[in-house]
Amino acid sequence: MTKLRFVTNQEKVCEAHFGKPRQTGTSNAIFKTPWVGDPRINIQDDRGKAKAYQVRQVLLAIDKLEGMRNER
Repeated sequence: MTKLRFVTNQEKVCEAHFGKPRQTGTSNAIFKTPWVGDPRINIQDDRGKAKAYQVRQVLLAIDKLEGMRNER
């Protein structure tokens, strides 16, 4: 899997779907999600790139969010 540029892609995608991160100014950006359980997306810069497992988590979270929107 090709790594994404962290700030320019993954963080912007998360902001578009989940809003501004609740934690900034550290190496991690934490985004709140609207469901019960583990209600957050935690992404971390890996030398300017997004970590592959975090990209997968973000994609799954977006799918879940879209599914919730379609149920309404």
